[in-house]
Amino acid sequence: MRRTVVTGAGAVTPVGGTVDETWSALRAGVNGAGAITEDWAGMLPVRIAARADDAFADGLSVPERRARDRVEQLTLVAGREAWASAGLSDVDPTRLGVAVGTAHGGIATTVAMQDTLGSAGYRGVSPYTITMAMANGPAAYLSLDLGAKAGARAPVSACAAGAEAIGQGRDLIRSGAADVVVCGGAEASIVPLSLTGFGRVRALSTRNDEPQRASRPFDVGRDGFVMGEGAVLLVLESEEHARARGATVLGSVDGTSLTSDAYDIVGGDPVNQARTITLALRDAGLEPGDIGMVHAHATSTPAGDVTEARALRTALDSPPPVTATKASTGHLLGASGALGALVALLALRDGVVPPTLNLDALDPDVDLDVVTAPRPTTARHALVDAFGFGGHSAALVLSRD
Repeated sequence: MRRTVVTGAGAVTPVGGTVDETWSALRAGVNGAGAITEDWAGMLPVRIAARADDAFADGLSVPERRARDRVEQLTLVAGREAWASAGLSDVDPTRLGVAVGTAHGGIATTVAMQDTLGSAGYRGVSPYTITMAMANGPAAYLSLDLGAKAGARAPVSACAAGAEAIGQGRDLIRSGAADVVVCGGAEASIVPLSLTGFGRVRALSTRNDEPQRASRPFDVGRDGFVMGEGAVLLVLESEEHARARGATVLGSVDGTSLTSDAYDIVGGDPVNQARTITLALRDAGLEPGDIGMVHAHATSTPAGDVTEARALRTALDSPPPVTATKASTGHLLGASGALGALVALLALRDGVVPPTLNLDALDPDVDLDVVTAPRPTTARHALVDAFGFGGHSAALVLSRD
């Protein structure tokens, strides 16, 4: 079986425009949430979000800024950083793949063009509407940018999409269909319709007066998540391909799993979530005690955090230290699993688990060792889980080189 290693990474998040900026901010406890300043925010009960700095797009061309949705722009910027950091060149296009997950694709374009159709009519709508709005747009444009011809996969599995994309990238490499895959997730859904929809199911925090205190994973006072945005891409390679070119290896993806709860359209099933984790461990050939840290999905919803904690206790028996960085970045939806994978890899590499912010009082139903200040670790293996509306459950096992 071909081993899959990680040789590059790129990120645009609410706390940094690059991998290094994001990682430094997470370790330092920086929070990326703030007030929504657009006029439409006043009509909503949720008026906070965690945005990426608009400066991320400064390096894009005029056509890329004009004819790409924000989610596609985020993907290109993070993808180019990942590619550059991997030091790749002269890759056979037929051996190069892409997999980029998202929950909503170009929802900002969909909303804007619907409004434009009503106000300006048929000719006011951009001819780029479809290619900006389609959920496979991030994967498609990244494949065009890199010249990737071994597949441009686009999982749309809600908040599990980024983790699923990494699993798909590993599958392409293990099957022999590709030597290199750039994979991860992207999201840009801070628009009135998305915030309203999540707000109507009471998934979002309404702590409008203290946005940086709003996302509170595992805290007894949590009341929902903060919408975030961004893109995180990893470069996966077969180990033999990476070693042959003398690449610097960040870590490896040793286990993946993807299941469906078949339980509830929005609520998770702790039994199946535990099974998902167990399957990823089995795929990696590891025992529960081998896992030295967990990056939890932990959205800060009252029910979801408890469900996940039950799954972790079931699958891992005595779970190791757990971090939940959505307290810092908000919930990046389809990019969240990829961000979790990046954080886990960097934590293993640097020997430090970043903190979970805003945990004043641990929910007694959680019963986990949640890290609230940077903590040294000698862990070799980490678990990342990601769960999405629709019962999508994904887990990744990552290891340091």
